[in-house]
Amino acid sequence: MPLLEVRDVTKLYQTEGTPVPALRDVSLLVEAGEFVALVGRSGCGKSTLLNLCGAMDFPTSGDIVIDGQITSQSDDAGLTRVRREKVGFIFQSFQLLHTLTAIENVELPLLLAKQRNARPPALERLAWVEMANLADRYTHQLSGGQQQRVAIARALVHNPKLLLADEPTGNLDSATGDIVLNLLSRTAREFGVAVLMATHSAESTELADRVVHMRDGRISKVCTLREVGRVL
Repeated sequence: MPLLEVRDVTKLYQTEGTPVPALRDVSLLVEAGEFVALVGRSGCGKSTLLNLCGAMDFPTSGDIVIDGQITSQSDDAGLTRVRREKVGFIFQSFQLLHTLTAIENVELPLLLAKQRNARPPALERLAWVEMANLADRYTHQLSGGQQQRVAIARALVHNPKLLLADEPTGNLDSATGDIVLNLLSRTAREFGVAVLMATHSAESTELADRVVHMRDGRISKVCTLREVGRVL
């Protein structure tokens, strides 16, 4: 069974009383251990789809299924558990707390889940993204690339099954962005996590297993590794 299922999803927003479609009949499967990139211009529906897949919003019609659980059939407590236990989030703007050190930011999801002894797993994830030596620095003391690596460690510290990344290289230079993309690819391969990334940059898709092109709220094309000219 796929880790993530998007079944005939449509999402409408009301603008001055008029329904405006953000997504139209979108269907998508993402397997455990697969790195899938969503590509398209701003406004094509990528971020809306990520929000739905992260149980942050509900579709107007159709279903989002995360690890066998239909989000629209869950109550608030159930959705909180899904987000806390099964989903990790990475954002373009990092979303770190500047009053906390790197290690404290990574510990935070575990502390919110009332997990004791959060320091060892947080250090382990920081070491995995090669940031353990900067664990005690505050975020304003870190470069953008270093902050994004801390954000990746935070997103993975609770061992999620699904990782959602919204323009994770958008604020980074190309070299630093390549480091982040390699970490996302390794997340899928080494941990068996289903990774779904939204990007407007075709260059950011080079390590993805599949590239899903979106346009006007629909999936317009899906390419595999071979179809985008890379060797399997």
